[in-house]
Amino acid sequence: MSDSTESTNIVKVPVSKLNLGMYVTAIDKNNNSVSITNPGQIKSRDAITKLINNNIKLVWVDVERSSDSCGLKKTSLTAKPLAKKAEANRTIRQHQASLLLDEAKGLIKKVLSETFEGKAVQVEPFERVADKMIESVIDDADAFKCISALRTKDAYLLEHSINVAFLMVTFGKHLALPLDTLRQMAVGGILHDIGKIKVDNKILHKPGKLTPEEFEHMKLHQIYAIDIMKDTVGLSQISQDVCLMHHEKLDGNGYPKGLKGDEIPLHGRMSCIVDIFDALTATRCYKEAMSPAAAFKILLSLTPFHLDQKLVYEFIRCIGVYPVGSLVLLSDERVGIVWEAKDRDVLHPIVKCFYSQKHKRYTDVTMVDLLKSDVNIERGISPSSLDVDPSPFY
Repeated sequence: MSDSTESTNIVKVPVSKLNLGMYVTAIDKNNNSVSITNPGQIKSRDAITKLINNNIKLVWVDVERSSDSCGLKKTSLTAKPLAKKAEANRTIRQHQASLLLDEAKGLIKKVLSETFEGKAVQVEPFERVADKMIESVIDDADAFKCISALRTKDAYLLEHSINVAFLMVTFGKHLALPLDTLRQMAVGGILHDIGKIKVDNKILHKPGKLTPEEFEHMKLHQIYAIDIMKDTVGLSQISQDVCLMHHEKLDGNGYPKGLKGDEIPLHGRMSCIVDIFDALTATRCYKEAMSPAAAFKILLSLTPFHLDQKLVYEFIRCIGVYPVGSLVLLSDERVGIVWEAKDRDVLHPIVKCFYSQKHKRYTDVTMVDLLKSDVNIERGISPSSLDVDPSPFY
């Protein structure tokens, strides 16, 4: 039985919160609904006391069949159509985000191929994609977050570049940067790893730790990028900085130029944070994806010598402790996808539940509004910690 009022108007209620007039249909044992012989409205406090004495912690209550004075808010006649409309709108926005993702992948793939052949990069197509990305973020950033959560190991270079661009726009919007700056940062994000096209594929896709010699070769991708930037007409300084500064460190121990402190501008510092975060939360040929919460801990550990501490805290506020598209484990051991967090506090998003960690099986897909539920988020989890593939539920 579901605790979502959207489809059944049946809710799970702690016995301690029962009131006279509530219509009890079943009791909850081990997170399973167990029917009772005489379902009906609670007529006396003795009935509640009896449940407590029998060590019953939770019961299922039919909202519509409960009395108006019991304290439960009944669903209006328009609630279902409105919920369906909201879900349909989200589906449309996700489809639009998916088309944008495919367009950006195709463009990057084309440019990488042309760059490998020695052709100059054309900036204008990237600016058009950047404008669409900004529009998507302003309209509904959550739709893109769900799409970008569907990563594949084989397409890492393409998807990482797009996600970095998207995160730069999202972070920049959070910091109230001008639209033109967002556009330039997005272009830089899309192009930030373009130098890797000239890195030896055996090193680029090595399923293990690089040797010191291999790492020095990998670092050359920034030197290659400098040469590519020189031949790119119309690429702004901000776009170049995002591309060429994402491996710099505040203490001067980064590369390719060993910039230090204020030599790294705001958008350069932002690119360092975004690049690391997206790499940590991606599945690679040599590692599994990390949960956002775990990635945040690593980002904080790199402050203040590598990353700008104030910016890292702002980035965490921007993305949220449990970002849309991330996986979470609820206190009742259900696993779900953070589905909606707009205009909510970080601990109470809407979660799309689909799996029981306790029973190791799929459950009915249920939208759980944590503002209206007695369950809470236990912790964020990574896809690799599950025995099943969550991607069909995005």
